[in-house]
Amino acid sequence: MKKHIEAIPTPNPNAMKFILEKAVKDHGKSIYNSQTESANNYLASKLFEIGGIDRLVFRDNTITITKKSLASWTTLISDIENCISNNLDNHSSSFSDIDLEAIRREKLPPKLKQIEEILDKEIRPTLRFDGGDVELIELVSNCLVIKYQGACGTCPSSASGTLHAIQQTLAQNFDPSITVIIDPER
Repeated sequence: MKKHIEAIPTPNPNAMKFILEKAVKDHGKSIYNSQTESANNYLASKLFEIGGIDRLVFRDNTITITKKSLASWTTLISDIENCISNNLDNHSSSFSDIDLEAIRREKLPPKLKQIEEILDKEIRPTLRFDGGDVELIELVSNCLVIKYQGACGTCPSSASGTLHAIQQTLAQNFDPSITVIIDPER
């Protein structure tokens, strides 16, 4: 039986959100950049078999898929919807990966923990709605280095509008003299 799946574009032309009628991840998020990384997630592994897929993000009842730049959504959407429909019954939303994010946050210095809390409240809900996220790399003096995740990673607006929003939010809620830059090595 064909499952109800809604494909929704994101601001990133290379990323699409697939909203499902049931949860694909009960808690947190899982990000996969290859079939090898997704070995413990049956549905993710099956999706990578399609080809043309660069990254998967599982959260709640949504799978955000970033395609490789030369792949076409015209054929991918149908293949993705069929794959999800055919394999969703064999997928358990209660799976868990090692929560590397929780481990990372435990080790952060107080200032970075404060920035994480501000981003969690003010910025991340919008980014996550579009299938993306932001990772803090380091804070050196008053310069915060970030890396975008998921759909934000290759989104044209992430280097301008999104970056400006993060900068303004942290200037208002953390330190007016903070500068935010995208990690040039990531």
